[in-house]
Amino acid sequence: MLRRWPGNLAEGRAERDNARIANVNNGQVNANWNNRDNDNRNLRFRPVAVYNLVMNRAIFAAGCFWGVQYYFDQVPGVTKTTVGYTGGHTVDPSYEEVCTHTTGHAEAVELEFEPEKVDYETLLMHFFRMHDPTQLNRQGPDVGDSYRTAIFYLNDEQKATAEAGKTKAQSNFKEPIVTEITKATTFYPAEDYHQKFAERTGRGMCHIPYEAV
Repeated sequence: MLRRWPGNLAEGRAERDNARIANVNNGQVNANWNNRDNDNRNLRFRPVAVYNLVMNRAIFAAGCFWGVQYYFDQVPGVTKTTVGYTGGHTVDPSYEEVCTHTTGHAEAVELEFEPEKVDYETLLMHFFRMHDPTQLNRQGPDVGDSYRTAIFYLNDEQKATAEAGKTKAQSNFKEPIVTEITKATTFYPAEDYHQKFAERTGRGMCHIPYEAV
């Protein structure tokens, strides 16, 4: 189901500002910010050294990413959220392409969080609470594989924690949970007009309201 958004589609396809290029020298990360040309939209700079503590990052898909982002922005300890596309087979897809359900990507949210304030297990509890993980390739009126429920793990520890969390959450549902637990691949940030959409417009808050778990 295609959602409506303000502005011109061409504006939504405008180049995303400032790619982060990280240089690691003697264990110290120095971040430089450069502009990218539209011709280089497919580039994503994610040096392994920057994310050696991968438990500080998490990627979830739970239907329309507007509401997912809005929910996780309210979780204490979550410091940054980005909506985007992942889990597919095409390079740097646009929103229009993902909505054709031919790219294999899911609408997802990448989180950055402080583990001393919120751990991955707690994020999983919020994930299973905020949407219906028993719906296959849909959430409510949004239908298609891009709206699937999925956890994209970044290491074996996240994988084990996600599997245990899924088993634990099953007791809260009569129908079987169909959430896929998949190794994370490239995460492509969505167009600027999707970022913080619910916060900016007051629309798209289609998930259960935030509560502490």
